[in-house]
Amino acid sequence: MEANAIPDGPAQDSGATSPAHPDLDHNLAPEAYGDAVLLKALTSVANAPVGMAMSDEDPLDFAIVVYREDDSWEAELLPVALTSDLEGLIHALRQQPSINGTIGLVAVGDEFFVALRVFGEHVEVFLSDIAASWDFPLARQALEYLDVPVPDEDELDAILQDEETALPAGDLSIFADLGLDEMELGILSGDIDLLPEDVLSSIAARLGFSEPFERAIDSVFG
Repeated sequence: MEANAIPDGPAQDSGATSPAHPDLDHNLAPEAYGDAVLLKALTSVANAPVGMAMSDEDPLDFAIVVYREDDSWEAELLPVALTSDLEGLIHALRQQPSINGTIGLVAVGDEFFVALRVFGEHVEVFLSDIAASWDFPLARQALEYLDVPVPDEDELDAILQDEETALPAGDLSIFADLGLDEMELGILSGDIDLLPEDVLSSIAARLGFSEPFERAIDSVFG
């Protein structure tokens, strides 16, 4: 599957209103959102267990960098301020030495998550829920970086009418080379019964760095 094209850097928010697009009930501008539309339909009927339970603690904002060191996975917390600063997050991921690039995993409360992969100047971004772009800077910045329009009011209403699944944006094949294909990521990200933390924990387990990720999570909750 062809990934969304990623520009050299995040676009600046000019404050202008996004151009109107066809009503999402009929046509969700597939040239902008790509295969996420198909996955939204598939996840609405999928019932695949992911093996993760809801956390007892209140959901928190956190950002974690995952990287390879001496042929093993490591994970470290990043400053919480980066959960609302995509440009700063990408910069922090670039600063972390790693033999195979770095992975960034960000959860914003119980609302959404963002996953990134950084290989030098090449950046891949995945946003779990485009509706979050109306309320959260990181989600809006992710759409701008992907050159995906922020949904207008009518589009947002159409998205929110579906209470079963979230609509993602970005590169669904972001972790395909590590063993997590587009369909699996679509099902995980579309399950609104899971907290973002739980989805990211499932992704970490699937990709083989569950232990360092959970250690980083434990440090979030103290």
